[in-house]
Amino acid sequence: MTQTADLAGPRRIAFRFPYLVWGLVALMQLAVIGVPLLDRLQVQMTGRVVPLELVPIDPRDLLRGDYVVINLAIGSIDIDVPGAREIERGDEVYVSLEVDGDAPARPVAISRNREDAGDVAIAGYVRYATDDNLRVDYGIDAFFLPEGEGLVVEQLDASRLMLDVSIADDGRSLPVTLLVDGKVFRSDGIF
Repeated sequence: MTQTADLAGPRRIAFRFPYLVWGLVALMQLAVIGVPLLDRLQVQMTGRVVPLELVPIDPRDLLRGDYVVINLAIGSIDIDVPGAREIERGDEVYVSLEVDGDAPARPVAISRNREDAGDVAIAGYVRYATDDNLRVDYGIDAFFLPEGEGLVVEQLDASRLMLDVSIADDGRSLPVTLLVDGKVFRSDGIF
């Protein structure tokens, strides 16, 4: 008397079509990699490029290579900026920026709602609030450079540096170009 084991459902498919299973696994891995890249592409392609002023930097990390620590001047917002007095530590905010040609954009208002923030607004998170200012983190913390270029940037006066940032309509942002004396030093455009 012989018994044959009847394989049920998904196991039967896996044994009959192993390439299908491996193909699905590969597609899932590609999706995990592709979704952040598509998000970045969407911000870069649809966003408005805005120049932002940097404050002193520290450009190297032994584990991550050469990079520029992004410390945006708009990260510190004076309490006298309209809307700032209503904002508290931990709030998600939108900082309305005034863009005037190639001059660094400056914050002109801050709001908890994107609709109240004006045409060009960058999304951020309030790290802390004092009686004098708000410290806002925009999620832009580093600009990576080829090996050896971090030392060059380290020796430059921070007043010579500026960062072009692409800002999408919904406030998401990413660094696009590092400028020295108004000229492109390095572009981080992925496409």
